[in-house]
Order: sequence, then C-alpha cells, then structure tokens
Amino acid sequence: MKPATNRWSLCWGCVCLGLVWNSLALDIQLPPETGVFKQSPGAELANGQCLVCHSVEYVTSQPSMGRAFWKAAVVKMQQKYGAPIDDKQIEPLADYLTRNYGSETNAAGAAPVATSQPAVSNGNGPTQADGPQLALKYGCLGCHNPTVKIVGPAYREIAAKYKMDTDAFSKIEQQIHKGGSGKWGPIIMPPFPQINPAEIKALADWILSLK
Repeated sequence: MKPATNRWSLCWGCVCLGLVWNSLALDIQLPPETGVFKQSPGAELANGQCLVCHSVEYVTSQPSMGRAFWKAAVVKMQQKYGAPIDDKQIEPLADYLTRNYGSETNAAGAAPVATSQPAVSNGNGPTQADGPQLALKYGCLGCHNPTVKIVGPAYREIAAKYKMDTDAFSKIEQQIHKGGSGKWGPIIMPPFPQINPAEIKALADWILSLK
C-alpha cells in the first residue's frame, strides 16, 4: 500500500504545482510594430502590402541585392505565402525595394527607377467612384475588405461606426495620414502621409458610403 500512497501523493503534487504555475503565469504584451518603410515613391505599396505579414526589419536585414532578387521575393510572397499582392503591384514593389533597400541604394550616380501605379481619374480630381481604385493603388486592400474583416476591420464596419459621427471625415483622415493602433485592435496601421487631400476625401467618401 505504501507505493500506491506515494504514487497518489506524487500525482496530487503535480496538480498543485500546475495550479500554482497557472496562477503565476505572466501576461506578456509585446509592443506594437511602429516601423514603416522609407518615404519615396512606392512606399505606400510597401507599407500596405509588406507590413501585413512582417516588420520592416525583415527587409532591412536582407542582403543588398539587385532587382531580380527583390522581384523574386515579391513573387514568392504572392504565390507561395498567399500575400494579397495584385499582379500590377509586383513591378512597382520591386522597383521601390531595389531603389531603397537593394544594390541601387549606395550606387554612385544610379539612375532613378521609374515606378508605375494604377491611374486615377483626373478631371476635377478623384471622386467617391475612384475609392476602390485608390484603395488598390495604396495597398489598402491588403488589410481591408469592403465587407469582410481581414487584418483590419471591414470598411462596412468603419462606415457603421462613424455613421452618426459628425467628425467622421477628420477621424478617417487622421488615421490614414498618421496610422496607429488601438482603435480596432493591437495591429498597427502604417501611416500614409503621401496621400493627398483629394484622394483622402475620395477614399473617405467611398468608405462612409458602404452599407
């Protein structure tokens, strides 16, 4: 009987130790990601697409390679890891990464690389109808969907939240320009200071029009 008593004592001791451990477990909160890509043409795509899956440090830690390396990396993220990168954004992203983090960064007298982005209606400036195209241009659709939550809230949720808010436009404008986190969860939204006021108005009008 003595071995049985010792066995039960050991089991009970393990249970007690587990309860004590659980009660002492720490709730560790990691600081939010605040790094953003270098400000230059194409930064809006890198912020909107790349930061969905990894930090800026993942890019800065890569070797100083040429354009073929960076294009292959973008294609790999799209095809192997399922990053929601539109085919039209692959070339501009490769250009941006090569120019700012690749072999061209320190090349003396390197010629600037041309970048291409989806065109937005000119006329009297972008309107609400241009909202979806602007969202594509600046990589917004990598984190947001009009009706379904992806990384950030669905645009329909944002419209519902600000439906009766007279300061809705200014709040959306500030969020786009300065980024941040906490309003919809801990994941950071990178800032987009390069988006001009007319484009922000078109984006905000489109978002707030969603039902």
